[in-house]
Amino acid sequence: MKNHHPQILDKIIEQIQQSRRLCVVGHIRPDGDCIGSQLALTLALRDLGKNVVCWNQDPVPDKYRFLDPDKLVETPRRGQQFDTVIATDCASYERLGKTGKAITQRKLLINIDHHISNTCYGDMNWISAREASSGELIYRLLKVAGWKITQQIADCLFTAVSTDTGSFQYSTTKPVTYHTAGELVKLGANLEKICDEVYQSYPLSRVRLLKHVYNKFRLTHDDQIAYLWLKQKDFARTGADRSETEGLIDHIRAIAPVVVAVVFEETEPNATRISLRSKDPKINVNEIAALFGGGGHSAAAGARIVGAPLSTQRRVVSAVKKALDAKR
Repeated sequence: MKNHHPQILDKIIEQIQQSRRLCVVGHIRPDGDCIGSQLALTLALRDLGKNVVCWNQDPVPDKYRFLDPDKLVETPRRGQQFDTVIATDCASYERLGKTGKAITQRKLLINIDHHISNTCYGDMNWISAREASSGELIYRLLKVAGWKITQQIADCLFTAVSTDTGSFQYSTTKPVTYHTAGELVKLGANLEKICDEVYQSYPLSRVRLLKHVYNKFRLTHDDQIAYLWLKQKDFARTGADRSETEGLIDHIRAIAPVVVAVVFEETEPNATRISLRSKDPKINVNEIAALFGGGGHSAAAGARIVGAPLSTQRRVVSAVKKALDAKR
C-alpha cells in the first residue's frame, strides 16, 4: 500500500537533493524540539554528503548538549551563500533573530513547522499543526525520502517529540505521536540517556530558580490564574541563564485550581517575554498571545511585549480573565 504524504514533501525532498550548500536554522532561545529537529536534519543531510551548516543565534541549552557532541550548532556568520535554507520549528521569520540577517544570500527558504500561528514566510512552507512537535515532521520527511535514521538522529528526534509533548502528557499527544516515538526507540533512541540528561539532571542554579518560583508565584481570579515574574536580578541572584526557564511554567500550571499559567520574564527594562499555558481545551492561549503580537498553540503560547512591566501584567492578566469568563 502506498504511503500517503503531502505533495509539498516531494517538492522539499527534490529541492534538497538538487542543493549542494544548505543551512538549517531554528528559533531564538531554542527548546528541545528546535534543537532536536535542527540537529536531526543536519545529520541526515551530512550523511547524504551535503555541505550543510546548522545555525542558531543562541547556544544549545546545557541539558541538550549531549545531542551535539560534535558542536554542529554554530553562531550564524554573515556573507555566506546557500542554495537552500531550511527553518525548523520557527513560527515567524522574526523568531530567527540574528540568524535571519545572516541567511539573506540564498536561493530558496523552506519552512517546516507545527505551530498553528506560523506566518508561512518561506518560499516552500510545510506547516502541520496536527503534529505535536516539529520532530515528528522531520521524522516523516526522513522516512518519505528514504534517508537513514541513525541512532544519533533517533536520539535527537525522540528528544524533540518528548519535550514538546511534556513527556507525552499534553493534550496535543496523539496515537501517531506514540507510534513515532516507538519507531525511534526501535531505531536506537537511548531512552535512559535522554531521560537522565533532559529530565533528571538539573544544575544547582535551576534549583535556585525553582525556589524562586514557589516563593513568588501569585494566584488570582478564584485561583484560576497563576502568574510569576522573572526579573533580570533573579537570574543574577540564582546564577541561572535564560535557557533554564524552560519548563518552569509547568510547576505553577500543575496547581490543581489553576486553568491558565503565565510567566512574565523581563528581557530588557521595558520589554517582557510572556509564556502562557492552558489546562482547559476551551481556553485557547494562542488567541490570547495573538492579542500581543505573539502565537503558538492552543495550550501553549507566548509573546514579547514592549511597555512598563506593571502595565504589561495588567493587560495580560485582564485578557486571560476575559477568556476565562467567556467560557463560563
